Amino acid sequence: MQAKPFHIVPAGFHSPVKLLQLHQSSLLPMKLPRAISISNPADNHVSVPLTVPDKDDSITAFWDYQFLFVSQRLETAEPITLHVVDGAIPPDFPSGTYYLAGPGLFNDDHGSTVHPLDGHGYLRAFSIDGVAREVKFMARYVKTEAQVEEHDPVTDTWQFTHRGPFSVLKGGKKLGNVKVMKNVANTSVLRWGGRLLCLWEGGDPYEIESETLDTIGSFNVINDHDWLPEAEKKGTADLLDVAARLLKPVLHGVFKMPPKRLLSHYKLDAQRNRLLTISCNAEDMLLPRSNFTFYEFDSDFKLLQKQEFNIPDHLMIHDWAFSDAHYILFGNRIKLDVIGSMTAVCGLSPMISALSVNPSKSTSPIYLLPRFPSDKSVGHRDWRVPVEAPSRKWLLHVGNAFEVKDVHGNSEIQIQACACSYQWFNFQKLFGYNWQSGKLDPSSMNVKQGENELLPHLVQISINLDSDGNCQECCMENLNQWNKPSDFPIINPDFSGNKNAYIYTSTSSGTRQTLPHFPFDMVVKLNLSGKTSNTWSAGARRFIGEPIFVPKGTEEDDGYILVVEYAVSIQRCYLVILDPKRIGETDALVARLEVPKHLNFPLGFHGFWANSN
Repeated sequence: MQAKPFHIVPAGFHSPVKLLQLHQSSLLPMKLPRAISISNPADNHVSVPLTVPDKDDSITAFWDYQFLFVSQRLETAEPITLHVVDGAIPPDFPSGTYYLAGPGLFNDDHGSTVHPLDGHGYLRAFSIDGVAREVKFMARYVKTEAQVEEHDPVTDTWQFTHRGPFSVLKGGKKLGNVKVMKNVANTSVLRWGGRLLCLWEGGDPYEIESETLDTIGSFNVINDHDWLPEAEKKGTADLLDVAARLLKPVLHGVFKMPPKRLLSHYKLDAQRNRLLTISCNAEDMLLPRSNFTFYEFDSDFKLLQKQEFNIPDHLMIHDWAFSDAHYILFGNRIKLDVIGSMTAVCGLSPMISALSVNPSKSTSPIYLLPRFPSDKSVGHRDWRVPVEAPSRKWLLHVGNAFEVKDVHGNSEIQIQACACSYQWFNFQKLFGYNWQSGKLDPSSMNVKQGENELLPHLVQISINLDSDGNCQECCMENLNQWNKPSDFPIINPDFSGNKNAYIYTSTSSGTRQTLPHFPFDMVVKLNLSGKTSNTWSAGARRFIGEPIFVPKGTEEDDGYILVVEYAVSIQRCYLVILDPKRIGETDALVARLEVPKHLNFPLGFHGFWANSN
């Protein structure tokens, strides 16, 4: 089924070229900083009023969005104690560290800007001492190979030489620049087996010293574990294998792509105390098939098992799920863009323009891959044949998945995730970045009211299987009927892979006329059994990132929520502590701690809570 043409109408924003004509000079400087290219927030502060007339909200909204992606060049060599501005750190708060990964730099000193996804990794660490009731803050750049090459520590200047998948250099080499795989280690962070790792979507993670945040070096998680014989690889050989063998030396030798790309999203099986990771083959970007390899490690980083699956579909996976018996892949279908490929290879467009979404089918494929080959309870269904969910969605992030069996061997799999429409998702417009101008346009993230289903929102997929593993029914619906744009769903990590009663996510209040959907400004707690929803709001002109749950007891909502609040109007960041049991009440806020203004940092991506013990 071919998708019908669809036109998205963005929210109204004044062009930044026209801003000076529309706004008083007393409110904004005569020389406006470039979007996402402010070198140092301490030196380039732009004062924007806390309130402006409604007719000018588009101007304020535009700049609020830009300030969410302000470069931060400063690092902290020593921990800094944060000042508590609201509430108090509770005495029963578990001692540990909240690590937050994300980009820190978006512009160099030679005229180039990069997409937020290509920004150099800037690791933030909030160390919380529950006994002393204080929080110490550190932030350091991950010294990746690209970062070391592009940064001169003597002059403290930057010059981008790597293109990255989403960017085109203005001041660097274009034609013939094969430095595409710019591993910036900016997407997620993990502490496991005594190692602290910063991960990226297309290469080895970088190991970090947990006390000083010094970079130790790249850590080869997967490519040293190719000891499984070919017989255990799930799939068949064909002509595509020949094409793959021809592509591998080109991608690796010319473009320096690793044979297998570790994905940035991992899973923790709390019941088995295992780390689960996934990789894909480099050549899969260009071939109409997908190879995924799953790895399971014990708490000492010893590899316990590895399985490879060859799926006859061209897919792009960012996040995934697992249950007690399955690895679960929600297939985002893609296709090769021939014209985009040619312009990308010539350096005239980002490398990601070689790919585009493939909305040719009206359903969404869900692959249920057997986690344990010897487990006969999963039935005999052919895992190569996906379960087709009756709605075409592009999956972004997974909150949780679990599987429940009855006495007859029938099972129900539930997946709680964030998904959006194929019509809205565009590789070249993520975060509203325009690679041609090097600027951010908030309108692409904020379509008009009534089109919420296009944007990222929470969904629940239910799959009923009989005792032989055959699908009897599959349905998809809004989770708890919550239809506001949302993303970054999380749960109490102790319940990962098991049935959960609560899920938390970042969402939008919708109160801002010109930024109605993104950035997010609320945390919502969904009670899945009671079908209720309760929210906490950061307030006017304050945004939030991904929340993190910190467990402290046996009850599922016994703990605390950590989330960073970005007060863009005053260019400040705050660490916020919430009581999950009180979300929806006026006293949900437990504490708010202020990051020093000169260390104000841009929007983070994904975080990790590590207990001190």
